[in-house]
Amino acid sequence: MAETAEQVHARIAAASANGRLAAPPSNDWDNFPWEAVDGAVVPRVLPPPADDPVRAGETPGLPCPACDSVKSDNVIWEDEAWRLKHFGAPSGLPVVLILEPKAHLDFGELDDDLASEHGRISNRLVRIIEALDNVARCHVLRYGDGGAHAHTWFVARTARLAGVVGSPVIEWNDVLPPGPEDVWRADLHTIATKLANWGGDARA
Repeated sequence: MAETAEQVHARIAAASANGRLAAPPSNDWDNFPWEAVDGAVVPRVLPPPADDPVRAGETPGLPCPACDSVKSDNVIWEDEAWRLKHFGAPSGLPVVLILEPKAHLDFGELDDDLASEHGRISNRLVRIIEALDNVARCHVLRYGDGGAHAHTWFVARTARLAGVVGSPVIEWNDVLPPGPEDVWRADLHTIATKLANWGGDARA
């Protein structure tokens, strides 16, 4: 059972000064769109056009991190074609998971069977995650600018934590203090075992 909004809020109060948490690492990224100027938060100056950066797994002869560095301890469910994994430790939100094909394919390269499987697994995952106690919504995200290996994010947000909603939810994941590991692992177990009801093997 994920933590309640009150439990999360109490952790924030214990881990912060006057309720204000440290800024996330994304504030230092080149693509972070905001900066403080004269006491106001304003958009950064957009750099001139340039070639897109090479994504992980896109350079011939170099390993793809998603193919070559999968830690079995991070995989909570898998079947012949897909694996579902976490990032190795609890984070600020109840659950953040990645679904990816085992084959080195990006979106747009999946055949119809794999695309259909992705849709079915994604739909089941959303239902399972949103059925967890104290989870209001499961956000489903695809970026694709960092890695050439297809990967879909499943991001659970805490119910009734009114300031953590919408597109900034994933940024809050890096800001909020991590939750208890036993609660997180119990939710991973629930997700994996329920997903395995449709096939594949639970690993959590």
